Amino acid sequence: MSMSQSTLDDDDLFGEAATEMRSDVEEHLDAAREALPDPDDVWDVEADNTLGVLNALRSGLDPGEAETHLRDAKKWYTMGERADAFDDAGDLEDDIEAVEDLIADLSAAREQVSDLAGTVPEIRSELESADEERDDAGDDESDE
Repeated sequence: MSMSQSTLDDDDLFGEAATEMRSDVEEHLDAAREALPDPDDVWDVEADNTLGVLNALRSGLDPGEAETHLRDAKKWYTMGERADAFDDAGDLEDDIEAVEDLIADLSAAREQVSDLAGTVPEIRSELESADEERDDAGDDESDE
């Protein structure tokens, strides 16, 4: 095999590898989107009280396996970029950023809901204490 033949084969192999890498990134991005919560799970919740609503919402906001798939997409994208394997990777970069932003929004909202789920029972308890004190004060006045 001549030197130019070997180079041609290497170029063909590199081209195949680049195509497979792009395909891997796209497949992982699709899997990430598929793993995102269903919009109805975030919007429609059934519960008996506020805490139940907050817990259901917190569960609905869980990005689940989407984060793992996004990580894999970024891994293959980074490898392809460093190898200069993509002719144009702008679309992949945009898609990665969009999924990444959505996961970040889910995580931030989930954290806020978790904070609220922790605060609401405390507020209820404080209100109950205030209510009891008010009742006790009312009883004291009626005793006089």
